[in-house]
Amino acid sequence: MSKTQSMILTLYGDYIRHYGSQIWIGSLIQLLKPFGYNEQAVRVQVSRMMKQGLLQSERKGNKSYYELTERGISRVDEAARRIYKLDPHEWDGKWRVVMYNIPEEKRQVRDDFRKELQWSGFGNLSSGCWVSPNNFEKEIHLLVSKYKIEEYVHLFLSQHIGPQPDSQLVEKCWHLDEIGEKYEEFIDKYSKNYIVHQSVIQSGEMTDEECFIERANLVHVYRKFLFIDPFLPKELLPERWIGNHAALLFNQYYKVLSEPASRYFEAIFQEEHDLGMKDKDYNAEESSIISYQDRTP
Repeated sequence: MSKTQSMILTLYGDYIRHYGSQIWIGSLIQLLKPFGYNEQAVRVQVSRMMKQGLLQSERKGNKSYYELTERGISRVDEAARRIYKLDPHEWDGKWRVVMYNIPEEKRQVRDDFRKELQWSGFGNLSSGCWVSPNNFEKEIHLLVSKYKIEEYVHLFLSQHIGPQPDSQLVEKCWHLDEIGEKYEEFIDKYSKNYIVHQSVIQSGEMTDEECFIERANLVHVYRKFLFIDPFLPKELLPERWIGNHAALLFNQYYKVLSEPASRYFEAIFQEEHDLGMKDKDYNAEESSIISYQDRTP
């Protein structure tokens, strides 16, 4: 995924999704300009996202509007649930096991399916066998249907009874030490930014545009953990998992930036839209609140 497309998805997930999921291409270009993305780059990536089934277009007069497809909505909502912990749950003690034997002539499909499994938080136990403690049965069925590989895939709901403990199973499937190092880097950088910007925002010395840029970059960087952190239930994490501290920092920093950042977005968005499209239940500040107690052992 290109940097431009990744940032577009960030804006759709963090803002546009909550304002009807549709935006005029001119507004999208304007929102991405402060990040160094020019008009041509945005249009190219939007076109690619349409081919990927993430976006669809609608003409209104002489203007083109782009909105998330059902697949696009599913992708950004799943990311939001994991980033913002909107749907915390207790582990049921069961493992979801995906086993496949996709033939060599479907190598590209096999590689794409494997990448999707990894993004969904599955760990590779052995060749053609992936496991996860999280309840992703629905997502797996959608993936299997998407790639039309029903005859090659089997999904099991099972219980791990040894002989190794669950901790060794986790160690085999995921490199938590390496993930922890990435979280330490995130905390080292953004804890400093948080302290500085909290003071600057309170004194009115940071513009709405600057807050918008910082919030988008914050979400953009934190969103990358979706590709490396399986977001395991607390029962399977180390006693003092640093990912919890990174999540708390992200929540606090996001909350400080939310109001001015949303003002900047709405100032551009409302030029071509009725802000009445905004979700009644959506509050950018509240949506970031992480159920920290649900992840802390």
